[in-house]
Amino acid sequence: VQLQASGGGLVQAGGSLRLSCAASGGGVSIGNMGWYRQAPGKEREIIARITSTGNTHYLDPVKGRFTISRDYAKSAVYLQMSSLEPDDTAVYYCSTVPPLRSWGQGTQVSVSS
Repeated sequence: VQLQASGGGLVQAGGSLRLSCAASGGGVSIGNMGWYRQAPGKEREIIARITSTGNTHYLDPVKGRFTISRDYAKSAVYLQMSSLEPDDTAVYYCSTVPPLRSWGQGTQVSVSS
């Protein structure tokens, strides 16, 4: 399965973005899915995950600002990001939880102050 993230961009602080994750070669219809990010000079971290039953969990810094969702029919996972902050600047990836051995293409999110 290949997972490709898209939807990133440059926004001002306080703005919003919606990231999408499309799967090919297999679906995201089963199992836990997550959004990860890697900021410059930092390790990759999981910031949001959604279970097969729709339960969601968030890293504290994004709780209340980000929302993860999934569309089984489209084999897609989304991340709605609001009230973006400069510290949210990172490359964002989607993957299973735990993550696949290889990472798909991430999408750059840059937040200016």
